[in-house]
Amino acid sequence: MNSLFVEKYRSKVLDEYVGNEQLKQIVSQYIAKNDIQNLLLYGTPGTGKTTLAKLIVNNIDCDFLYINASDERGIDTIRDKVQGFASSASFKSIKVIILDEADFLTIQAQASLRNIIETYSRTTRFILTCNYLERIIDPLQSRCQVLKITPPSKKEVAQHVAGILEQESINYELNDLVLVVNKHYPDVRKILNTCQVNTVDNTLKVDKTVLTGGYKDELLKELKSPSKTSFKNIRQILADSNLDDFEDVYRFLYDNLDEYTKDGVQQALIIIEIENYMYHANFRIDKEINVCALIASILKTIV
Repeated sequence: MNSLFVEKYRSKVLDEYVGNEQLKQIVSQYIAKNDIQNLLLYGTPGTGKTTLAKLIVNNIDCDFLYINASDERGIDTIRDKVQGFASSASFKSIKVIILDEADFLTIQAQASLRNIIETYSRTTRFILTCNYLERIIDPLQSRCQVLKITPPSKKEVAQHVAGILEQESINYELNDLVLVVNKHYPDVRKILNTCQVNTVDNTLKVDKTVLTGGYKDELLKELKSPSKTSFKNIRQILADSNLDDFEDVYRFLYDNLDEYTKDGVQQALIIIEIENYMYHANFRIDKEINVCALIASILKTIV
């Protein structure tokens, strides 16, 4: 039995899936027909794209191949693994290839995949998942039914997580659960991971100073009155906050532009930098270095 909540409680059937009802109706029709179109599932991280893709292939009569495109993103993967599987014989009615995080595929790999989808359309279906739809080339999008994964409401997420905590016999205060949900919504995966890592002796004990984002006031204070030590101070603030994901930092820097900039010119330059560093964060192993580079660029602009 998997000890990680996100895997242990991954939905196996459609009735268990916490998501948009209209989307579930579409998927239920595919399962009933035992066939699917080529699908492109997109939405924010942690909202159930991979879960839905795996749920589909586990509930229809098919052979399937799963590939995480963030690990295997080149054209060789498409030519060797994908084409190899698509061209192989099968005793099942169809074959399905899941390309998870397909927005990491190179342009050349996506172009090659386009031809494979057409060549093996009689026997093979594809399910692509991605966070950023704009990174998927138009010819691939046109070959798929594009479905946006709309996250469930905060209430539905809280009820879902509460049910898991109760199944695990974990005691919790409702206010603590609400704090975790508000902090990480709509990323259900992060909410579950946060609850699990903050469970001690079968009791959910959250660090309120971290979850409430106490570091943000200190960060803004440094940016509003920059000095020669501001960069060093901000690095220390980020290190002390124990952040493992910096998406909130990017959004905070954007939302509070008026607080630490002098004019519209500075704001325009910083917005461009925020967008640039957010994009490159997807390809960086150490996210903290990436966000510190952004801070250095912002300080250079406002000083």
